[in-house]
Amino acid sequence: MATLILARSDVINLIDMGSVIQSVEGAFRDLYNGLAQMPAKVYIAVEKGDFRAMPAALPGAAGIKWVNVHPDNPCRGMPTVMGLLIYSDPETGYPLAVMDATEITAYRTGAAAAIAARYMARPGSCSLGLVGAGRQAYTQLEAHNEIFSFSEIFVFDIDGGRAEALIKAYPHLPITFKPLETVCSCDIVCTTTPARQPVVKLDMLKPGAHINAVGADACGKQELEPEILQVGRVVVDDPDQSIKAGEINVAVSRGLFQPGQIAATLSQVIAGEKPGRENERQITIFDSTGIAIQDIAVARSVYQKAKHTARGRYLEIPLVD
Repeated sequence: MATLILARSDVINLIDMGSVIQSVEGAFRDLYNGLAQMPAKVYIAVEKGDFRAMPAALPGAAGIKWVNVHPDNPCRGMPTVMGLLIYSDPETGYPLAVMDATEITAYRTGAAAAIAARYMARPGSCSLGLVGAGRQAYTQLEAHNEIFSFSEIFVFDIDGGRAEALIKAYPHLPITFKPLETVCSCDIVCTTTPARQPVVKLDMLKPGAHINAVGADACGKQELEPEILQVGRVVVDDPDQSIKAGEINVAVSRGLFQPGQIAATLSQVIAGEKPGRENERQITIFDSTGIAIQDIAVARSVYQKAKHTARGRYLEIPLVD
């Protein structure tokens, strides 16, 4: 037997945001319906960053992602986030594929936030604010643009060069660089920074705004001041992960937000069990930590496309005599 090896270039050629959105939303539905298995994400901290092990199983698919977050990597010409995914046959356990998961991570994170916005943002939302212009901002933009028609897209980054690079990458979209306060006044605001102190303040937001809080993905990280969580409707991808390492983790540790204040999971909102928002003026927050079912759902799609397009190469791994 042979294992399919998919390099980053292969994954880039096989992945597209439309199918990723479909795969990720399907994974959330499977989770709600009890068809998915997903142990808690495991963190291993090292001096310059951390590693995360993320296993999951979905109908007909199983695997694990090994992913890192090393903030100093751009200085070395390397991505902050890199990932490798082993995709296995759930019937036999054989590794069907080993694939780069860096693009999968970026795409599925953008897709999850856009899906949350579809169910939680006010109908007719027409402005998008991007706080942070790193790699994740690109897939946030692409995913939201698949679902919404924006008349205004504003971006802010403390590194103006990164913001300009993002703007130049999408000349067909109405993107402009604006001060942080202006960016946060949009209908939908996506935060993708590595901040450990609040970046977005309550008085920057308009009534009825929706926030995708993406950057806080480890203990001690936060992008929103706790007052936003206290007055808003908080929806999470996974309660345990959010309490330990999501946007709410700092507020919970300081007693400024209680786990019981979590309004719903995104799976419950998608399934219609609970509403994404209760009224037009309510501020809604999606606390996105990134969960393994997203990765495995996208990996399944990438693997199936690879088989039909003959991308990648096969490697004999002597697991079976």
